[in-house]
Amino acid sequence: MEQYQEIRNQITALSSLGADQLKADPESRAIFAKFKKLLNDGRIRAAEPDSSANGWTVNQWVKQGILVGMKLGGLIESHVDLDGLGSFSFIDKDTYPLREFTAAEGVRIVPGGSSVRDGAYLAPGVVMMPPAYVNVGGYVDEGSMIDSHALVGSCAQIGKKVHLSAAVQIGGVLEPVGAMPVIIEDEVMVGGNCGIYEGTIVKKRAVIGTGVILNGSTPVYDLVNGTILRKSADGPLVIPEGAVVVAGSRQVKGEFAAEHGLSIYTPLIVKYRDERTDSATALESALR
Repeated sequence: MEQYQEIRNQITALSSLGADQLKADPESRAIFAKFKKLLNDGRIRAAEPDSSANGWTVNQWVKQGILVGMKLGGLIESHVDLDGLGSFSFIDKDTYPLREFTAAEGVRIVPGGSSVRDGAYLAPGVVMMPPAYVNVGGYVDEGSMIDSHALVGSCAQIGKKVHLSAAVQIGGVLEPVGAMPVIIEDEVMVGGNCGIYEGTIVKKRAVIGTGVILNGSTPVYDLVNGTILRKSADGPLVIPEGAVVVAGSRQVKGEFAAEHGLSIYTPLIVKYRDERTDSATALESALR
């Protein structure tokens, strides 16, 4: 993002100001509007691929810019007319209205209550089924589907040809600004009612089975390789490329647990993706 060094410097300077100072600065609105346009166009993002161990780096200044918008904005009441059936009203910061799209952008948002907050990027070929929501800083790449009742949280990064099934929750993070957002890489299939939180990275072509919860405090047991995957002080939980993860359980230690036959939830990697898995998770191109 070297080509955006000027706006980066401007945002970094604004981020050190309080809300009252920002609102009194005559240039802050124009700088933020330029910054948000870059977010909406997908030219800047909260995290991007790199050559590090986990393959991603956080762009702290982008998250700082989003927070500048929070401090800069004031509450306004907005209304959406419902074709003579009254109106839907909501109250939010004037710096973050609903994101508007045109047909030329190639994004399909099916009617029924879905919305995208300004400052989020949806690439051509993205499909949103109702109701679904993408928060500020979210990045959804080409050909991905966001199914009904799914959430793409603030700053979450979704790759190409990803399927977020019904009721999937992709956690968001704005603060601390250095925290890694949730990242779902290309061609990942996330089953219904899954939750992925706390900066977890799901690598390419992984399959997350129905009902799996991934976060920073629950270890993942790789039955294929005999290893345990965890978030550490040095990095996030990373689900390997092509891993097939399902919801499982493990025995709880201790006399009381043994007496009552208690176990605790844990995700399990039961296999790695093969041709049979690809067939089972293929997305129908006709739906797009």
